[in-house]
Amino acid sequence: MSNPDDCRAKLVVANRILAHENVMDAYGHVSMRHPDQPDRFIMSCSRSPELVTLDDLMEFDLDCNPVAPDDRRLYGERPIHGAIYKARPDVQAIVHNHSHDVLPYTVSRNLALRPMIHSAACIGHELPVWDIRSRFGDTNLLVLTMDHGRDLAQRLGSNAVVLMRGHGCTVVADTIEQVVMRTIYLTVNAKLQLATLPYGDITFLSEREIELSSELHFSSVSMSRAWEYWARRSGM
Repeated sequence: MSNPDDCRAKLVVANRILAHENVMDAYGHVSMRHPDQPDRFIMSCSRSPELVTLDDLMEFDLDCNPVAPDDRRLYGERPIHGAIYKARPDVQAIVHNHSHDVLPYTVSRNLALRPMIHSAACIGHELPVWDIRSRFGDTNLLVLTMDHGRDLAQRLGSNAVVLMRGHGCTVVADTIEQVVMRTIYLTVNAKLQLATLPYGDITFLSEREIELSSELHFSSVSMSRAWEYWARRSGM
């Protein structure tokens, strides 16, 4: 069983890494399922990811209520996390962000985001797009209720990434390290795919290439190497 203190420390580092790698700016959030109590998750109070510290971390139940009384301001989009943890017992970590490189794929009906480089194989073969307007009409596009969150989780299905129309994306994984890698290379692939479009048809990865490359990059050797690099770059 994972050490809860080590997990919390990694959650802080994850926030810093994603901020430093320009995936998240003032907004976005990272969470992890509690390592000892799967009916809870851990996430910061409402702070920009680059500023998150251990003291900012809080525990929530899967209905997104704080486990202990706390008067600090909370992220409004907690239902993204609570609803996905409820729907997907396999998910142990979640990132929600508004990467500018990913956003074009959330609004274009003719532009599907798919892995084209081996390091981005871990984003998966299918990246569905969720449109909050389809069920809830005109909103501010934020996922503020458990109904919103459940609808998003349903669209995510068994996939690793769900794109959110005009908003951003949500990424899930088995560990904090995996969700950081998947989120970073999602952004890298999105940027490179747009850069390649003017040159004609793109050769995307096959399903078997996705499977084999994901196994490679999620191996302990590859993961520890990448995590050490990103953590050092972020100053952690």
